[in-house]
Amino acid sequence: MPRKPDAPNEAPPCPGPGPAPRPPSFAIPRGACAPHAPVIGAPERFPFVTARSYTPPPAPMAAYLAMLDALRMDRGVLVQVSVHGTDNRAMLEALGASPDRLRGIAVVNADASDRELETLARAGVRGVRLNTLFGGGVTPEHLERLAERIAPLGWHMQFLIDARTLPELGPRIERLPVEAVIDHMGFIPVDAGIENPGFQWLLRLLKGGRTWVKVSGTYRISKTGAPFHDATPFARALLAAAPDRCLWGSDWPHVAVTGPMFNTGDLLELLPLWAPDETLRRKVLVDNPTRLFGFPEFTD
Repeated sequence: MPRKPDAPNEAPPCPGPGPAPRPPSFAIPRGACAPHAPVIGAPERFPFVTARSYTPPPAPMAAYLAMLDALRMDRGVLVQVSVHGTDNRAMLEALGASPDRLRGIAVVNADASDRELETLARAGVRGVRLNTLFGGGVTPEHLERLAERIAPLGWHMQFLIDARTLPELGPRIERLPVEAVIDHMGFIPVDAGIENPGFQWLLRLLKGGRTWVKVSGTYRISKTGAPFHDATPFARALLAAAPDRCLWGSDWPHVAVTGPMFNTGDLLELLPLWAPDETLRRKVLVDNPTRLFGFPEFTD
């Protein structure tokens, strides 16, 4: 699990994304959406928070859109990166440059003003993120209060957590007045096994009908490394439990990677292994994100 540093000089640099993504070898349906990637602004314009876990290079809007194009994704959802804390300006700038194609997930404090939340909603934000794994994120201390604040906007709450905490956190998520999205298959290391109580709690939340999950971030939970096939049982279990509530995300530009950088396109190549059926892949790539993020029906 990532460790939150005690001092700024402990936030090590991390590499940028790998080479240009390889295009997918299988058909991508029109209207496909990759709902998980940040843009990272240049720190001289968008300063990094001091209490961060890593120091990334910029990941600008142009590079992000090129990644979407390479993967043949018509739409994307930007997720506020932890190093920018609650300063959502870099993300908002990107949303403003491509409002029809993109939506966003912000990071805000529980005491954010109504005006701030309304401004974010007009910009295309559709949820807020809580991050317990990397420095700079907002923790679940004010979970219920924050959920109350965003409920009138029709937003959801997104969680970057270790699913092994769900036996304690899960009951709180079940009682929230908003829907929840769990990042990266619960960020649970594969050697914990799918029978782990935390992963079983994730399946319970999915079957309850008010939680979604991203079958993404395989490289963050794998123990064998690329091509990350040891994560397949987890992805298949999630897709079997709730095919209408699973999403795929690139997690580009792959911040805080400690091993060799891989090609983003290779992550998308895992999807047919988990979902051989074209109808299921369409749900994951088109139907589910369209519904969750409020995109209009796609037309050519």
